[in-house]
Amino acid sequence: MPHQEQVMVHGNLCAPGPPNNAGYNSNPVPVIIQTESRDKWSKKMDFLLSVIGFAVDLGNVWRFPYICYQNGGGAFLIPYVLMAVFGGVPLFYMELALGQFHRTGAISIWKHICPIFKGIGFAICIIALYVSFYYNTIIAWALFYFYSSFSSTLPWTSCDNAWNTENCTNYFGKDNVTWTNYSRSPAEEFYTRNVLAVHESSGLGDVGYIRWQLMLCLFLIFTIVYFSLWKGVKTSGKVVWVTATLPYVVLLILMIRGATLPGAWKGVVFYLNPKWEKLKETSVWVDAAAQIFFSLGPGFGVLLALSSYNPFNNNCYRDAIVTSLVNCLTSFVSGFVIFTVLGYMAEQRNVNVEDVARDKGPSLLFITYPEAIANMVGSTFFAVIFFVMMITLGLDSTFGGLEAIITAVMDEYPDTLSHRRELFVLGLVVVCFLGSLSTLTNGGAYVVKLLEEFGVGSPIIAIVFLEATAVSWFYGINRFSNDIKSMLGYTPGLFWKVCWVAISPAFLAYIIISSLLNPQPLTLFDYEFPDWSITVGYIIGASSFMWIPIYMVYKLVWTPGSLKQRTLPDIHTDSMGLSPIP
Repeated sequence: MPHQEQVMVHGNLCAPGPPNNAGYNSNPVPVIIQTESRDKWSKKMDFLLSVIGFAVDLGNVWRFPYICYQNGGGAFLIPYVLMAVFGGVPLFYMELALGQFHRTGAISIWKHICPIFKGIGFAICIIALYVSFYYNTIIAWALFYFYSSFSSTLPWTSCDNAWNTENCTNYFGKDNVTWTNYSRSPAEEFYTRNVLAVHESSGLGDVGYIRWQLMLCLFLIFTIVYFSLWKGVKTSGKVVWVTATLPYVVLLILMIRGATLPGAWKGVVFYLNPKWEKLKETSVWVDAAAQIFFSLGPGFGVLLALSSYNPFNNNCYRDAIVTSLVNCLTSFVSGFVIFTVLGYMAEQRNVNVEDVARDKGPSLLFITYPEAIANMVGSTFFAVIFFVMMITLGLDSTFGGLEAIITAVMDEYPDTLSHRRELFVLGLVVVCFLGSLSTLTNGGAYVVKLLEEFGVGSPIIAIVFLEATAVSWFYGINRFSNDIKSMLGYTPGLFWKVCWVAISPAFLAYIIISSLLNPQPLTLFDYEFPDWSITVGYIIGASSFMWIPIYMVYKLVWTPGSLKQRTLPDIHTDSMGLSPIP
């Protein structure tokens, strides 16, 4: 695309835009700089696989199946689909369109939308750092399991290992086994005592020492990440051909194997059996909204970054629909992979499925599923491919999260960093590795839980709420629609405009208010987080969000003109309706 000059905004805090379509011609010209020097995807599929790889992560495998059966089974699909159609997908589409039109990262994009909200970009980068501090540790756990799987007998099969206790109870292949409240399976003790070693920590007040085995695994993970990202989308776009497609091959193999296990049908019935009365509970709708939001991943800056390397006339609308459908269908299919195995375990224990489906979060992937695999024919093969799938699912999301930071910072400081990408990426990876060290301790699992709950949860939802509000109400929905028209040749329909202006922000506000009104106690492995740790959690959450009001105050003080001029958008435009009159 030919070079286009950048329009500079002077003396106003929001990019100009009239409240109606007056002043726009039928095919407005983009106002954001477009240079041939910016990286571009080598192929369209590189971009699509990168977006799918980011959106389809470990949460699709562990979070959706658990939330689905907990909230009414098949009945949960109704609120899930509604929240996706009216909330998740419109926000997903909005971010892809913003990134592709403005062709810049999460920080500098606000110069063109509404400069007073630029703090959102800094907040997004800080949250992405927090995610990298704990998410890659979970991948390191999977790598530890992957290494441990290369044995004729999987180490979490029996109770004869050095880390086992007298409470270890192995019920597979045995009759008349007594299972009590104190009983622990070999897989649970392998996870808690050999991988995490949480028994050597009394809690967050005494996390213990760094486990060198996990540190080595994390070092290998970050090494892969660095050499996948150091050259930009040219390299990461090639890596995702493996990391984004391999999980689907493994899911298919595991689903076929699970369907052939005795008792598998019990798990499927339990997974999908609709409990219509659940739809009357507010918590079910909140869980549906939160699940679709965190699954699609708007607000993390990743979609902005990845789409900014697209051609200007790329059909981002079609991309949004296709990748959203793939994401949601992956979550649904993952439920069959998980629950066929849970049905098998229930058959082996001679108990109901709900009695073996109590694990959630990482425990579902590191205790329940490995336990079932250990007692299958060909257990080593299935363990290896299962943990390969987990590693690749995690790596894709890490690629996206760190690319969001890289793109945002390099676009904000191009003169300093444009020719030093390799060094900047190396420095970022080192910072992420050092920031992860506390999660590698004996009590590291507690740190992971704290960061996941407070560093990402509510702050990212609040940030996306502000982002959607700024784009729809300050930048202007008509202006944004015309931006899309300049790329695609047609204006978004009324449905999308209504969602962006009202329904999607209401969807986000609903999640925020519900989480504030119904806070859940924070526990892990029977450890209840103390009050002081909750306070620390709120400080972690505030440390990212606070940059939004701080930058607003800075901008109000720094920008010349009257208070009205400094707080309201400048609606005076040139004949094209696109740039302010100096």
